[in-house]
Amino acid sequence: MLIPCIDLQSGRAVQLVHGRERRLAVDDVLGLLDKFGGYPLIHVIDLDAAMRKGSNARLVRQLCAAAGKRKMRVRVGGGIRTVARAEKIAGWGAEKIIVGSAAFRNGRVNSAFLKRLVSRIGRRRIIVALDTEGGQILVRGWREKLRLGPEAVIPELEKYASEFLCTYVDAEGTMRGTNLGWFRALRGATRRPITAAGGIRSHSEIRALARIKMDAAVGMALYTGKLS
Repeated sequence: MLIPCIDLQSGRAVQLVHGRERRLAVDDVLGLLDKFGGYPLIHVIDLDAAMRKGSNARLVRQLCAAAGKRKMRVRVGGGIRTVARAEKIAGWGAEKIIVGSAAFRNGRVNSAFLKRLVSRIGRRRIIVALDTEGGQILVRGWREKLRLGPEAVIPELEKYASEFLCTYVDAEGTMRGTNLGWFRALRGATRRPITAAGGIRSHSEIRALARIKMDAAVGMALYTGKLS
């Protein structure tokens, strides 16, 4: 399944290259629900919150409400560092909460936080994001690299997550295609559902991911019309 991504920065929907260079921006964020109305599920990521540069909370809440009226499911991530924050966003109607940096502390899995999160919203509503560059997990808005690879931590994280969002940051926003071999290797690390992201630009890649039972989260290729 193809999942459109709405990444928020300064009240606009943006697409970045490697999470740094802005390539495009859309002012009418709520209007994107018309563009993506044929899809049952979308991802909404608050980049400002992830980078500790502000918040698009009001817009996230509006997207959740508007998508709900259209019977579209929404998964929300970006800067969710506390259980209280996760509960609030879940209360806005988000189907699942995407947790990235908060899943790690001092270079290790933050099991204490994840246990509290599971106790409050339930494992089925938790997605752990494993954003990876050069084989190592990135946190803090992709500004800090851990000495951990996703395969090493997935077995421990399975206790707290219903599924994983795995982004191949090396190709993010480049429109050069993704690394299918990397995703195949990840598929062997868990039976939990995995959504693949990062550089996906073609229907052939989406079909290849579907064959290994992965969904595809897509941004740049949809915004530029490469994929319809």
